[in-house]
Amino acid sequence: MENNNNNKRKVLITDTILRDAHQSQAATRMTLEQMLPVLDQLDEVGYYSLEAWGGATFDSCLRFLNEDPWERLRILKSHLKKTPIQMLLRGQNLLGYKHYSDDVVEKFVEYSIKNGVSIVRVFDALNDARNLETAIKAIKKYGGICEAAISYTTSPVHTNEYFVKLAKQLEGMGADNICIKDMANLLLPYTAYELVKSLKAVLKPQTKVHLHTHNTTGTGDMVLLKAIEAGCDIVDTALSALGNGTSNPATEPLVATLQGTQYDTGIDIKKLVPINNHFKKVADELEKAGSLNPNVRKVNINTLIYQVPGGMLSNLMNQLKQQGKLDKLDEVLAEVPSVRKDCGYPPLVTPSSQIVGTQAVLNVVNGERYKMVTKEFKNLLKGEYGQLPAPCDPEIVKKVVGDEKIITCRPADLIAPEYEKYKEEIKEYYTQEEDVLSYALFNEVALNFFKWRLAKNAAVDKDMAEKNGGVYPV
Repeated sequence: MENNNNNKRKVLITDTILRDAHQSQAATRMTLEQMLPVLDQLDEVGYYSLEAWGGATFDSCLRFLNEDPWERLRILKSHLKKTPIQMLLRGQNLLGYKHYSDDVVEKFVEYSIKNGVSIVRVFDALNDARNLETAIKAIKKYGGICEAAISYTTSPVHTNEYFVKLAKQLEGMGADNICIKDMANLLLPYTAYELVKSLKAVLKPQTKVHLHTHNTTGTGDMVLLKAIEAGCDIVDTALSALGNGTSNPATEPLVATLQGTQYDTGIDIKKLVPINNHFKKVADELEKAGSLNPNVRKVNINTLIYQVPGGMLSNLMNQLKQQGKLDKLDEVLAEVPSVRKDCGYPPLVTPSSQIVGTQAVLNVVNGERYKMVTKEFKNLLKGEYGQLPAPCDPEIVKKVVGDEKIITCRPADLIAPEYEKYKEEIKEYYTQEEDVLSYALFNEVALNFFKWRLAKNAAVDKDMAEKNGGVYPV
């Protein structure tokens, strides 16, 4: 490794312990209560940011944890006074699984920043920059730091030149940082070195390059190190209690590796030990609750062969198990790259990973390719999710879409404003403007949460009244 201490360049770290670490290993089941004891200590570490919101946390809070995600964000912000909170946003999909109208996207960004988010990492599953326009404008409008991500994958069309061109386009749209989002740990160390070098050569000096990878295939630590040597400014890691495996590379080994070199992070590893000890206990709790399967910590080289991320693999296995066809797993894994090629090589990240994976299952289980197709797969071919990276197989398009019109415009151009409609629909449960956004993203799930909240508050009021001699509090 180069070690010219006259050319010091502090490497910045984003720790994902509060979001991606438990999303990747424990189905996003960490509660706010499990985070609270060490938030003040985390704030003192000296991280570039803490990724603590967005991704699947919003859905999980409402659906499984009976938490208001907005209240979680506000409480996190009250403790994290020095360290910026970072969130993950799926562009026009926000945190849901479909495209939303521009007014909903803008409002969501506005309230995310108002409630405590400082850095918004925004990406599109197809790398269609048109699907990022509204979100990027809103992030800049409301004073957030915009980190635009390129969804990394490999295919005949996904070359370094492709990613560099996309990064320049995103920078031109207003991005402050460019993130290489390697969600399936497909980026290999020397490729990472070349890609980061290429990006640093064309981006403005003030535009930071941020690398996000996982350790699913066991190469994550090496990927980070080679990227740092190439000039990467910021890297994602997760404290070791929930690091490695399907999660991000562990924080402490990287801090130790860079200590005393020109890339020294400036983080005191001794500060990390008590915090990590706390999260070890949390990991044990999650494992006992059945949310964390120890297998997620193992190296799975099949990811490199089939390009199937860890979460997608478990989803495929569940689908096959439900149909009593788990013996067909190898056939399905081999079918995934073929389906992906047929539909123009989309990166396998939410929601395209679910769409491609489910179609691969149907093709194998039915014994005939595309005999049965999901509505989502048809919509993917029709262009409802945006422009696919490469042309689709015309025969497959003809078979699946038939004579229906292919969408060539930005999909959100076809969606009328929705915000006021959603607001009217939940007036019975409305307590804050943020409720409208929760409902817009997860209709039934949000309604169930609102009903639970109403019942809980009523029970609290009744309890207080009884303690006050039958007088309800004003």
